[in-house]
Amino acid sequence: MEYPLLTCAIARSTKVLGDSWSLLIMRDIICHKHSKFKHFKASKEKIASNILTNRLKSLLEMGLIEKLDPNGSKKSTTYIATQKGMDSLPIICQMYLFSIDSIDENLLDDMQKNIKKQIKGDLALFQKAKISEYIAFVEELREALEVSKLSKKK
Repeated sequence: MEYPLLTCAIARSTKVLGDSWSLLIMRDIICHKHSKFKHFKASKEKIASNILTNRLKSLLEMGLIEKLDPNGSKKSTTYIATQKGMDSLPIICQMYLFSIDSIDENLLDDMQKNIKKQIKGDLALFQKAKISEYIAFVEELREALEVSKLSKKK
């Protein structure tokens, strides 16, 4: 999806990622390795099914995510980030850094405290590690899909 009349890079970015759910979905895909509709629904932010459906469709149209097996059933749909989608990680991290210090440390669980320590410790290393982990995760998904297809042919 292109926006030819938007010549400001920030305006284009907010058109693509500026709603209140797209970056959270991208965070869940890249950082938490969520790939199924039910995984996104279970997120602590409690996104409504109709909004989630619309956001996933929008992210697909904008090229930030793709379906691992576009010919699979609706129930088996697995969403993965494209390179363009993975390029949103620095934005996600900067938004995180913008707000994390305003959240009372006592409200964070151990995982959140660990993420805070990693991001604030070495942002570049955190981003590189998350992308590497995510790429390995996607490769595992691709391999599992191939094995599944081969077993169905037998």
